[in-house]
Amino acid sequence: MDMIFLILSFFAIAGAVGMVLAHQPVHSALSLILTIIALAGLFALLSASFLFMVQIIVYAGAVITLFIFIIMFLNVKEANLPKEPNKNITIFLGFIGLLPLNFLILKALYHMPSKALVLSQNGFGEIKSLGMELFEKWLLPFELISILLLVALIGAVVFGRKEEG
Repeated sequence: MDMIFLILSFFAIAGAVGMVLAHQPVHSALSLILTIIALAGLFALLSASFLFMVQIIVYAGAVITLFIFIIMFLNVKEANLPKEPNKNITIFLGFIGLLPLNFLILKALYHMPSKALVLSQNGFGEIKSLGMELFEKWLLPFELISILLLVALIGAVVFGRKEEG
């Protein structure tokens, strides 16, 4: 179990680094797919079956497919991509800038009391409990977000249409 966690963590980090370092947008999107699939595997290790399936179906399936479709539809040439002469220096400085935060997080984790982790609690990771919580206590925000997404979809269709004549 620990070995699977380490392998999935390595792929998630490698995909994220590849996404930042890639020059071509398609390569960045493919690296993002690797990260999303690795995170889905980590959700599966946590017995969160709903989050695992959402991660695979919605993000790796629909959202990334949409990203790649838009990237290929735009057909950006190599000459049109922005020049980034100091990209590696900027990434290195960002890495150095985040080191204190990483040390702070590791220090907090080191000082936490160790307890036995039990992930297979009664009803953990089931869709029914999530649905009941969502539709009993969060129904109004859920419906407002669905209306907002519908308006955004209609707006995208209106702006995306070409004027005739």
